[in-house]
Amino acid sequence: MVKNKKILSLIMTTALLMGTLAGCSGGSKDAATSSSSGGDKTITIWSHMVTESEFPKLQELVEKWGKEKGVKVNCVDDKGKIQEYIQAADSSSAPDIMIGIPHDNLGTFQKAGLLAEVPSGFLDASKYTSKGPIDAVTIGGKQYGVPYAQETVSLFINKDKVKEVPKSFEELVTKAKEPGVGFSYSVNALFYNLGFLTTQGGYVFKNNNGTLDPKDIGLSNEGAVKGLQFIQDLVIKDKLIAPDTTDDIAKNRFMSGDAAFYISGAWDTASAKAANINYEIAPMPTFGGKNVTTALGVQTAFVAEKSPNKDLAWDLMKYIQSNINPIIIDSGRIPVTKEGVESDAFKANKDMIAFAEQAKYAVPMPNIPEMQAVWTPAGNMLTAMTAGQQDPKTTGEEIVKQIQEGIAQQ
Repeated sequence: MVKNKKILSLIMTTALLMGTLAGCSGGSKDAATSSSSGGDKTITIWSHMVTESEFPKLQELVEKWGKEKGVKVNCVDDKGKIQEYIQAADSSSAPDIMIGIPHDNLGTFQKAGLLAEVPSGFLDASKYTSKGPIDAVTIGGKQYGVPYAQETVSLFINKDKVKEVPKSFEELVTKAKEPGVGFSYSVNALFYNLGFLTTQGGYVFKNNNGTLDPKDIGLSNEGAVKGLQFIQDLVIKDKLIAPDTTDDIAKNRFMSGDAAFYISGAWDTASAKAANINYEIAPMPTFGGKNVTTALGVQTAFVAEKSPNKDLAWDLMKYIQSNINPIIIDSGRIPVTKEGVESDAFKANKDMIAFAEQAKYAVPMPNIPEMQAVWTPAGNMLTAMTAGQQDPKTTGEEIVKQIQEGIAQQ
């Protein structure tokens, strides 16, 4: 455990952002301390699914499996204290399964030895909407999680101001300059900008056949600099976006009708409806003649390495995998499987179709611990660049330099 202290510290830091644990009628942490009760097997699952409607449906689903198998299922509604999982991870109190974990946490967990490897053949790549969900749970060429939902950003359009969806970002910029049109997004946030940096050949960490190399950072190469130049031009040359535009400012511009184009995710559809905006959502226009490779976030589940019930846990995981789509569709998420996005239930929500289409081109955010060293320098340097304090090439070089320094301190 001593050699893992630094790794677990990183997880604890991330976990502090995640909230507090909420008890539920479905189970308790006390029950999670034993893998058997009176000779009967018990499977414990901690759910970190954050949408209110999801947990009761998940609980019902896993209890149905339990009745069919003659196994007691203790389902705990975890509102965020992942550190409690970490404290339990090397003991008999560890849950057998955890669900609702963003994929970019997996690398830190895996490095600490907390994740069981996914059995060979468990994930059938042909059933997924793209290679992204599989890549999201792959670390060092091996799979350590089961993807079930995905998210990315797309283009919101005010139909009262724009009659045709632009085919390219070059066309969008021209249109946005027209009086009363406008364009906005959180211009200094890496998550929203990553597609502009990667579409022309940039990358965060080089992916060598399923293994990310933190020593090979591609945020200052020619392709990344082209993306950085486009971002800076939006602010300084085209004067479409103010340099201090945050999430809230960008959102307010679209919801108030000030900007006809807006980059965001499915989390903003409810606000658009509430604002009575006559909107539609489209996949991202091309950039430099290529589909934009936006950042992909994937929700995952995993089996704990210390679980004494791995066979049963994987059997339950297979059951969840086969039956979870209705739950996530009802909560407004995008399934990772072709079956899910092709279902009538999913297609009934027209807003989500565009996000699913864009997700086909999206690239998972790196899932290795070194990603923790990326966000702050990238945000700081983007802010300096859009303020006109440095050029795109220098920005890329500084981002890489500061990431390397941050990794060295981990």
